[in-house]
Amino acid sequence: MLRILDARTGEPAVAAPARRALTRVEAHVRGFDATALRVLLVADVLVRALEVGGTPAWPVLAGEEQVAELHATAAALGIRPFEDRRDVGPELAEAQLLHVVSLGDQATGGIRLDVAPVDSAAPVSVPGDTDPTTLRLALLTHPRAEPVQLTPAALAEAGGTLAHWRRSVAVWAGQPSRPVPDAVRHDLRAAWEDDLDVPAVLDVLRRVETLDGLPDGARFETYAYADRILGLELTRDIGTLP
Repeated sequence: MLRILDARTGEPAVAAPARRALTRVEAHVRGFDATALRVLLVADVLVRALEVGGTPAWPVLAGEEQVAELHATAAALGIRPFEDRRDVGPELAEAQLLHVVSLGDQATGGIRLDVAPVDSAAPVSVPGDTDPTTLRLALLTHPRAEPVQLTPAALAEAGGTLAHWRRSVAVWAGQPSRPVPDAVRHDLRAAWEDDLDVPAVLDVLRRVETLDGLPDGARFETYAYADRILGLELTRDIGTLP
């Protein structure tokens, strides 16, 4: 069961309502910058976690400045489209509400997730021909309450990790499929259901990569399963290796 630390009360709260009713995930942004992009990314991962758990979620964007630019850059990072809050109808207004906001901002009602800022000197988009998903991984590597500095070294490290994992997944895909081990599935779900702890999900993947005795087909299925939350396109290179 997905639980979120409600920033309003300081107490854990159940993010998924009873009977898996529609849940509204509202991302609050002030404009187009790296912090706003991180807010949208956290909201996107939250929506994915709810849906994997069987709860329908509706992502909504609460922002009025530079929305087109934000949508375009978010799409490049694999963030799904968000509805404009001004278009919310009465049926959506009645849904359970989860707010995702920049640290220090406020939101009325519902459960609130605070997101720490990204260094204002960091680039909003990835420079050159770098895979934009690199920026997604660089942001996901840090707990959402921890400020992030997107240095060239951090982006290079994320890019190297992403390339390595995609190649490994492509190699593992050539072996007979095996189910995700129950213990590994439990560890993955325990990580993202505990206050959306994405860095802990990444730690599970690092452990699975070298886990003794695990068939490569199970490694493949584990990475593909976790990517439903991460959105890193880890299976993208299947069939491309020589």
